[in-house]
Amino acid sequence: MRYGQLSAATTSQFKVSATRVAGAYLLTSLALPMATAVAQQTLAVAGSRGHAVQERVTFDARKPETQKSSDQPEGTPNSWAEAATFNEVKVISREGQIPLRFRQHKVDAKGDTTREVIESKDGNVARLVERNGQPLTAAEDADERDRLMEDIASPEDFMKHEKRDNATRDDVLQLVRLMPRAMIYSYTPRQPQTGAKEGQEVVLDFHPDPAFRPPTMYAEMLTGLEGRVWIDARSKCISRIEAHVLRPVNFGFGVLAKIFPGGTVELEQTRATGDRWAYSHVDEHLTARVLLVKTVPENSTITSSDFRPMASQLPYQDAIRLLLAMPVALR
Repeated sequence: MRYGQLSAATTSQFKVSATRVAGAYLLTSLALPMATAVAQQTLAVAGSRGHAVQERVTFDARKPETQKSSDQPEGTPNSWAEAATFNEVKVISREGQIPLRFRQHKVDAKGDTTREVIESKDGNVARLVERNGQPLTAAEDADERDRLMEDIASPEDFMKHEKRDNATRDDVLQLVRLMPRAMIYSYTPRQPQTGAKEGQEVVLDFHPDPAFRPPTMYAEMLTGLEGRVWIDARSKCISRIEAHVLRPVNFGFGVLAKIFPGGTVELEQTRATGDRWAYSHVDEHLTARVLLVKTVPENSTITSSDFRPMASQLPYQDAIRLLLAMPVALR
């Protein structure tokens, strides 16, 4: 979404765009180059400006077992952040990556759903296979098959949806380019840490650089976030992030939208296949007010699993046909 398009956006469209950019940003930006190297520290979990320290997010609560405190990773926080950034940009853009097929479970205000997802050449396609942990009824499955057939028959509508997804991705990548000026990174104490599935991790804390002046509307969100990021020491890919909104984040001086302090996002990535990393878990709890109209909580949990590489990147219609040919248990 661009500045000139905001007046034409509906409230719901803006909310979806703002929260998706916020969630995606938190995953992509936290391992970017720090603006200034600082001494080792463990960041307190703060609430809004002027409020006491809160305990809603406690970084040490899920901290892996650590080695002796004299251990240090090779390189600086900046060098680790730069390497992780390079790899994370590839995750977002899927540049040169093997397409995947996987199962995705989502719980949000709309319900509890499980879908089979395929990354096609034109964008992701998905078939609903369970609702509330139960197989679909024959009628529900018929409706889902009809929906997918309509997508095949209406490429223009599908491409409009994918265009909106690409616009969101572009917004996130623009934020990535600002991160060297927006955040300060530091090692957490006792590095490197052990406990990762595949080996050691380098862990960085981050917080906003007070000297940063956001040049765009979406860049305002960079001024209100802090947290911790875990980086796989061997691949230099991000494995986990915990972040929270420490002060109000405004879009358009708070008139267009506002994300309130206290919101949290936890994200995990896993090695899906070979060198391909993918999002495996997202737990988002944000509260936003849009166009001065309504304050809406955004609570969602998404878990992706059973990653399988595709032999090739299919056109979206062929990917849908593959989903339709899949046997699905019914009740």
